[in-house]
Amino acid sequence: MTTTAITHVRLFDGHDVVDDTTVVIEGHTIASVGGPVPAGAEVVDGAGGTLLPGLIDAHVHTNHDALRLALRFGVTTELEMQGTHTRDRRAEIDEDDTAADVRSAGFGLTAPGGHPSELFPEGFRPGPPPGAPAPSGPRPVQAEVTTPAEATAVVPRLVDSGSDYIKVMIDDGSVEGHPGLPMLDQETVDAGVAAAHALGALTVAHALTVDATRMGLQAGVDGFAHLFMDRPHDEAVVEEIRRAGVFVTPCVVLNASMMGITGDVLADDPRVASRLDEAWDTTLRSSFGHYPQGRIEDVLATVKALHDAGVDLLVGTDVSVPLPFMGGLAHGASVHHELQYLVRAGLTPVEALRAATSVPARRFSLHDRGRVAAGLRADLLLVDGDPTTTISDSLNTREVWRRGARLAR
Repeated sequence: MTTTAITHVRLFDGHDVVDDTTVVIEGHTIASVGGPVPAGAEVVDGAGGTLLPGLIDAHVHTNHDALRLALRFGVTTELEMQGTHTRDRRAEIDEDDTAADVRSAGFGLTAPGGHPSELFPEGFRPGPPPGAPAPSGPRPVQAEVTTPAEATAVVPRLVDSGSDYIKVMIDDGSVEGHPGLPMLDQETVDAGVAAAHALGALTVAHALTVDATRMGLQAGVDGFAHLFMDRPHDEAVVEEIRRAGVFVTPCVVLNASMMGITGDVLADDPRVASRLDEAWDTTLRSSFGHYPQGRIEDVLATVKALHDAGVDLLVGTDVSVPLPFMGGLAHGASVHHELQYLVRAGLTPVEALRAATSVPARRFSLHDRGRVAAGLRADLLLVDGDPTTTISDSLNTREVWRRGARLAR
């Protein structure tokens, strides 16, 4: 079993900052924090750097190559909000220390012809290209429903087939430029959420408008995979969210892309450009562009209001595939962009980093990660500089460990 000691390093442990300490990795786990260097350990000099828990992207749509890209940016876990990496279909990823780990909702509850079908050009087939090897395991359960009874029936099938949590789409298409899109009604949303809770499953709602957010709140969801962008917040809706005790994954980078704001500034950063191929560079420099009437200042103000109210915020991006019509985003890189947006909204760098580490780990019951503490999984990111004071230093990747395995540079 390999033993590694990271010495003389500033530590952000997922909650607090500790100066000049030593963290020891044994095998897949963190053996100690603040103790001596064991005899025979490989020593990594952390002077001038900051050690962080591996970052968590709480909203993605992914594949094996994308998980590899994410890990190169220090993102060690991605939470899939629609896709195929359910519990019985990711064995090869579980053991691949060159790729980020993944959890998945499988397919979300939606109306037939509802979201996300409106995002794709006519004739486009989402998923792996023809001829690509399919993940092992049973086929994912489809979750198009029209009635409360159908929602109640499909949720146990999703859980039995390996969904780690249940996602519910509440979307009339107005933000995506398709008003009148088929949409679940309140009773069907209520039934799906109740069925999930009866099985002890976490529920996450896709909601891009205030009205959709209130539908999710009425149903009793545990959290939101987006922040509404159709209007500025008011005190009433912030108080409703606070009182419900839900988490919110704002995905500011996605809202910006919906408004036509590209990721050009991020793509121009050499720390990002050096890790992206042409397809991802082109995608990052593009945007969804469906909601140009939106105001990023309103979104940032809502983020700050929720934070000030004590609502748990999670870092997420809604990144998917390298296609320009789903642009403005790139796996791994956009997590760092989202951190910068959260700080721009008024969070401190430490508060933003918590939103990418300990907070999503706690809210998704990933008790083995998201913090740096003895006995936890050794998912770690070592960067030059101090992102706890200068958030953009999070991109200064020096080393990444996934389950204690050091990623080749």
